[in-house]
Amino acid sequence: MMAQKRLTLEGSIVISVGLFGHSGDQEVWDGMDEGTFTKTKEMLDDMHKRKIDMADEIFVINVGGYIGDSTRSEIDYAIKHGKKVRYLED
Repeated sequence: MMAQKRLTLEGSIVISVGLFGHSGDQEVWDGMDEGTFTKTKEMLDDMHKRKIDMADEIFVINVGGYIGDSTRSEIDYAIKHGKKVRYLED
């Protein structure tokens, strides 16, 4: 959220994720059966790529250098589609 605020104050239009998998929104994921979880994750992955289609660049929140599989897939997608990629941490 801090990065979103900073980017907004710098004049960027921020299109962010709606849910966070590994670092929040646990109430969404708790108790979800495997089939629903898989379907929801696939839908969110596709939605993130549609947001990348609308963007000029993506800004990766890679705290501690961590980049998960879904984020790696989104980075690859962005690069393939000629989008600039910036990172919170080098």
